[in-house]
Amino acid sequence: MNTRGGNNNKSNKKTSFQKGGSTNNQKSGSKFGSNKSYKPFKKEDKPFKNKESKPVANPKVGVKDEHIRLNKYISNSGVCSRRDADLYIQSGNVTVNGQVVTEMGYKVKPTDKVVFDGVLLNPEKKVYVLLNKPKGFSTAEDENVSSAYDLVRNASTSVLKPVGRMDKTTVGLLLFTNDNDLVQKFTNQAQKSSKLYHVSLANNLKYEDLEKIKNGVYVDNHKVWVDEISYVENQPKSEVGIRVKTSNIKVVRSVFETLGYDVIKLDRVMFAGLTKWGLARGQWRFLTEQEIINLKNLK
Repeated sequence: MNTRGGNNNKSNKKTSFQKGGSTNNQKSGSKFGSNKSYKPFKKEDKPFKNKESKPVANPKVGVKDEHIRLNKYISNSGVCSRRDADLYIQSGNVTVNGQVVTEMGYKVKPTDKVVFDGVLLNPEKKVYVLLNKPKGFSTAEDENVSSAYDLVRNASTSVLKPVGRMDKTTVGLLLFTNDNDLVQKFTNQAQKSSKLYHVSLANNLKYEDLEKIKNGVYVDNHKVWVDEISYVENQPKSEVGIRVKTSNIKVVRSVFETLGYDVIKLDRVMFAGLTKWGLARGQWRFLTEQEIINLKNLK
C-alpha cells in the first residue's frame, strides 16, 4: 500500500517505512511491511508527485459576482460550518443589510453586508496550508508556549485553524485551513483516514511488546487497534513506525507508555495521504488542487 499522495504500486511489491526526514533533501515517506513477519521498513521508493497539479496560490479575499446561499456565505468566512450557520440563522443572530434573516436557503449578493453575531463578515476563498511543525510549538492556547499558528500566519489574510491538536513535544505534519467543514471532518472520531508516526523510545521495543501492540492494547479501559507497526529499517529497535486511524495523538503515546516505554520523540510523517516530501522542519506549503480533492473525497 502506497501512502505517498495516492500513487498505487503493484500489490505484490514489498512495502516499507522510511524514516521521516526534516530537510528538503530527505525523502520522508511511508511504507509498511507485513504485520505477520515484521519485515523492517525500507527506503526504496520515491514518493508520488502529481506533475499535473500545481500549488494553489495564496488566494485573495473576495467572492464571485453571483448570489450564494447565506449559510455558504457564512461558512466561506471561516466562522463555522454550514450546518452551524443554519442554527445561527434560525436563532436570529444573522442580519443582511441591517435586517434579521431567519429564512433557510436565503441568498445574498457579494455586495450585501452580512453580520454574524455582531461581527461583519468577509467571505474568503478556502486556504489549505501544510506545516512540518518543529518542537516547541503547540496548537493549544497557552501564553507559555509558542503558537504553531505563528509559523503559518503569513500564509493568508484568513484566520486559519489547525486540523486536530498537536502538543509542543510532537513534531511533523499539521494542516491549517479556514475550511471549517474539513476541520470538523478530520477531527470526528468516525473519520478513518490513516496517520503514520515515527516513534523514538528511550529503550528498545521488545518483540513481544510489538506483538502485543499489533494485537491491540488497552488504554484507559479501551482497546486500541493499530493498522500496522514495525521497526524502522537500519535503526535501533527503539525506532518504530506505527500507522493508526485515531486523530488523538495522546493515544499514540499511551500505546507505548502503557507497556512501560518512554516516548522521546513522536513525528507524524503522513496525514490522510499527505507526506513531508520536500518540506523541511518549520516550513509550510499550500496544498495542490489534487490534494484538496483527495482530502474532500476521503471517507
